[in-house]
Amino acid sequence: MSHALKVAHSLLTSTAAGWRGSDAFSPARRQPEQTLALYEFEGCPYCRMLRQALTELDLDAMIYPCPKGGQRFRPQAVALGGKTQFPFLHDPNTGARLYESRDIADYLARTYEGRARANDGVSRQLSLLGSMTASASRPMRGMRARPSRAPEQPLELFSFESSPYSRLVREVLCELELPYLLHNTGKAHWRDIGPPVMRDRLFKGRKDSGRNRKLLFERTGHVQVPYLIDPNTGVEMFESADIIDYLERTYAA
Repeated sequence: MSHALKVAHSLLTSTAAGWRGSDAFSPARRQPEQTLALYEFEGCPYCRMLRQALTELDLDAMIYPCPKGGQRFRPQAVALGGKTQFPFLHDPNTGARLYESRDIADYLARTYEGRARANDGVSRQLSLLGSMTASASRPMRGMRARPSRAPEQPLELFSFESSPYSRLVREVLCELELPYLLHNTGKAHWRDIGPPVMRDRLFKGRKDSGRNRKLLFERTGHVQVPYLIDPNTGVEMFESADIIDYLERTYAA
């Protein structure tokens, strides 16, 4: 399948999930001093719902991918939490260790002074239905582990949950069990809506409207996701097709 078709398919997946996890219009008022640790896998509908909440709360996390058949981080998750269930969050700031996407989202909103959207009642049921539909639309991606070489240091990824281009990269990171620091780069203002060409030409919005958008702009002069940083090789790059090619060449076994 060509990369353009993969992007089109991923776009339909974002649509099925209702484009949740696009914005950070009401971010958490506090940021964790130490990075949150999240054990999850990309194709899991409950993990997706939590990643949506992380984008909306504007919280970063160290992602430890735990695809089916994975041996790199699944044992670590079991050692910390006691069972093989995902998502699983470890917050080193408080010592909290939690399962269940709804409980984790409530905890993060309460602890870091934000609001967990679509986390109760009919709204949650609709959100779950959308997330399950999204997972069903990509049944083979971001689900099962593939052989890979482990990096010495975690990678870094600027992304937001609903980004069709970022999803393609996250799926590969998950399948290869490559840990990465997720810099959530949700849209912080309505002028951030839309692809960069439309956003920058029509809306003339600020490029530093959000916490990580500002960081990305200062680092690269652009605000575009996905953006990968690999401290193991010194490589930094935009463009999902290029990133995927790099990950496959560098880490796939």
